[in-house]
Amino acid sequence: MLTEKEIFDILSEIPDPEIPVITIKDLGILQRVEVTGNTCEIFITPTYSGCPAMKMIEDQIQEALAPYQITTIKVNLIYSPAWTTDWISDEAKEKLRIYGIAPPEHSSLDKGALTGKAKELKCPLCNSKNTEMISQFGSTACKALYRCKDCKEPFDYFKCI
Repeated sequence: MLTEKEIFDILSEIPDPEIPVITIKDLGILQRVEVTGNTCEIFITPTYSGCPAMKMIEDQIQEALAPYQITTIKVNLIYSPAWTTDWISDEAKEKLRIYGIAPPEHSSLDKGALTGKAKELKCPLCNSKNTEMISQFGSTACKALYRCKDCKEPFDYFKCI
């Protein structure tokens, strides 16, 4: 039987189904592993309740551990504390930017909706701050759609949650 750390390390390589350049560990979804006898429990936190990627992540966990003859694999969803973009690693934010997605900036404490100030985002393609939001909803529920006014390219912004 593998140790909890070995299992955690194996699962740390699973790519996020919606953004394959980052892993479930990078995203802060993978929380912990507990091994009791020949039973392995994995604890993950969805980015939001109802996230359609969670079933695929559970399947990827089962696939990743299949070669190790673990008798019982249980995947548990943790809803409290709720996932936040603050859990995304700095390395993952840079991977998002290189991939063409503007990463969440600073902290989840975005008060733009309260102050009425538009979020000033850098274009991940040309680094210009001359950008505008096209839609509050992007390619997935956790992203908004922006456009750079300088390079004219649209891009997703991973919203602060």
